[in-house]
Amino acid sequence: MAENKSALAELTAMNSFAERRFVSRKETIAYVLNDASYSLNINDFKDRYIYDVVKIDFDFLAFQNIFATVWDTINDTFIGTVVEKTRTRWGKFRPYLLLGEFPLTILGLWYWFIPFLFPDTPDNYLPKLIMYFAMSIITETVGTFTAIAKSGFLSTITPSPMERSRLIALANVVTHIFEDIPKQVFGIIYDLVISKKINIKLPVLFSTFGSACALISAGLAVYFFYTSKERVAQTISKPKFKHSIKSVINNKPMLISLVSSFLSGFSIGQSRTNFYIDVIGSITWKTIVGIPAFPVKFISYSFVKPLRKRFSTKALWIFEDAWTDMLWMIVFGIGSINNNFQKKHIILPLMGIEEIFEMCVYGLRRVVPAEINNETMDYCEWKNGYRSEAMTGVTMSIIQKLQQAVMGSINSMVMKRIGYVQGKDIGTQTDATKWWIFALGTGIPIISSSLGIIPKFFYPLSAEKRTQMYTELYERRSKKNEIMTSASQEEIAEIVSQEFAD
Repeated sequence: MAENKSALAELTAMNSFAERRFVSRKETIAYVLNDASYSLNINDFKDRYIYDVVKIDFDFLAFQNIFATVWDTINDTFIGTVVEKTRTRWGKFRPYLLLGEFPLTILGLWYWFIPFLFPDTPDNYLPKLIMYFAMSIITETVGTFTAIAKSGFLSTITPSPMERSRLIALANVVTHIFEDIPKQVFGIIYDLVISKKINIKLPVLFSTFGSACALISAGLAVYFFYTSKERVAQTISKPKFKHSIKSVINNKPMLISLVSSFLSGFSIGQSRTNFYIDVIGSITWKTIVGIPAFPVKFISYSFVKPLRKRFSTKALWIFEDAWTDMLWMIVFGIGSINNNFQKKHIILPLMGIEEIFEMCVYGLRRVVPAEINNETMDYCEWKNGYRSEAMTGVTMSIIQKLQQAVMGSINSMVMKRIGYVQGKDIGTQTDATKWWIFALGTGIPIISSSLGIIPKFFYPLSAEKRTQMYTELYERRSKKNEIMTSASQEEIAEIVSQEFAD
């Protein structure tokens, strides 16, 4: 009887903990604004900017990707170790986020003004290539500090997984209201410029939009980093390198996620923005095609909660991937028949229908992978007794960057091999090149990344094991907080000695 009462008391406490909200309304608003800041960009047009405005040689881009990756491999482990050992009164991650945003913003502004520093220069102009190369390396190095810190920070703002899921869903829903506005407005003006209906030079257009988005985005991010707190306690003592490595090796959920991402990363492709510009002749069609699917984005979030109750995280992760791949393969197949990809009356309605069905799983795509990433951080604490967000993030980052560099180089070379001519008038690429642009935006990326779905079948956190993990984490954290509140110096020293006991 006593054991039953004790178990009931623990369950009641756990449910109370799960329903408790640690993040204030002000911080929630800041979290949503920070999430929105990631979408305030014109990154969909970066390829066009580099290809047709800055004009960087494709072969040089391939070389730059490889060199940057080697450099990242060298510095990521060092930077990850520094972040992992950080203990300040402002937290483990916030100092890097607050201080790192300023140089990144300045570098981002310089990026959009390269055409004014090197106007009307060829794609192999050496001073321009040197500056682009230097900016890329410096940005990548500073960005490593903030990227590692950001990944760890988002997993520590609340100890409640339910509140974390709520924040992710809320931020995504609000962000969707205006996330595409910069791209859509830019796309309309871009079409008017390239069709010579308004007299604005492309360098002016890109620098105006790019710099404005960079400044607003940085301001929203800094506001969040300044307002929010880290609520999941770190160990008092700093982890040794061997403990960080151990925490990566025995983190099975993270390894599964990493292998899946690695296999998916062998995706050969290009942005569909290139298809709309070079084949259809107008980026505005991309906006028009997406209008019917826009409300489905919001509706899709209402499916997340009931689906998560009925199906495991693993099943939803697999389903979203397979569903989206199937839809784009249908578009690729139909579009490749009789040159349908160039027939607007066929391909545009087809892509519009695809987007409607794809957006049905959009909520799952945004919530489930984010929660898996946070679960891997909590699993580390549950398995080892300490958290290792920085080194976990570094491991994932190094592998992803190595792969992205290789694939980025391959994709740059592919553009040259398919006969793409930089700076050519819109719609004047050859028919063969146009088909390749279509294929690189639809079917080829799906085929080349298809192995990424296999590891998802082996994701180890079932619903029962996940519940067990968070129940035990709640108990451990509660007991540790009680002890630390009233502990003597000798007792604290004993806790520290046990934190990394092998």
